[in-house]
Amino acid sequence: MNRRPVFLITCLCFGFAFFYIPILSIIVFSFNKSRLVSVWGGFSTQWYGKLFENDQIIEAAKLSLSIALVSATIATILGTMAGIALARFKRFRGRTLFSGLVTAPLIMPEIITGISSLMLFILMADWIGWPGERGFTTVTIAHITFSMTYVTTIIHARLSSTDISIEEAALDLGSRPWQVLTDITLPVIAPALLSGWLLAFTISIDDVVITNFTTGPGATTLPILIWSKVKLGVTPDINALATMIILIVGVLVVTAGIIMHRAEARRERDIQMAINANT
Repeated sequence: MNRRPVFLITCLCFGFAFFYIPILSIIVFSFNKSRLVSVWGGFSTQWYGKLFENDQIIEAAKLSLSIALVSATIATILGTMAGIALARFKRFRGRTLFSGLVTAPLIMPEIITGISSLMLFILMADWIGWPGERGFTTVTIAHITFSMTYVTTIIHARLSSTDISIEEAALDLGSRPWQVLTDITLPVIAPALLSGWLLAFTISIDDVVITNFTTGPGATTLPILIWSKVKLGVTPDINALATMIILIVGVLVVTAGIIMHRAEARRERDIQMAINANT
């Protein structure tokens, strides 16, 4: 009777080890004094110092962060609007087509999205003279296009499991639709909004394929820079850079988890207080 749980636990441990041991090895060897990545030469933080002295990496990181912040914010706004439309308006003309267009990027290969975005920008440049060159703007637009899909899916799923009677009661009591949206709907889906923004931010800052098609000379993002360096072999400064990224992502995930947990606890407390007040 106990063999199956032991087997499942063993498989789970093996899966986590397969995923996390390489990450831990990157962190450990980022403190390697030797230039040889696979040979331990003693503890040193010199590669972190050289990392912050590398202007190319700093500029690429700034560009990636700027694109990710802008695209995640706009994608969250547009994705929230699309998610609310799909969840709250069950019937409207073109709903099936709209739903299909929203979910298509989820199953479409990134290389197709990248090529289609590149062709769009080339045709627009020929027809209206914009964009004059590919860079920050074109990459941001492309990232918004595909990351908005993930936000829409998260918001739609959250609203589909939320009781609509609360919003209807607010409308019956005289609240305007905008008040219902700001006072009830958005606070209820706040954890989903944060999750969608973080997912869009992560996807944007991590993307290589679509960015490679929509960027141009002088607009090298951090993933593309890392990819170009790794082609020539992994160096200790890349390990240091990867460790910094892991640290930043870890802090963001923990912070988001705490915020969502507190928001959910506050929402449940407010609901319980309302129930107690009515009884």
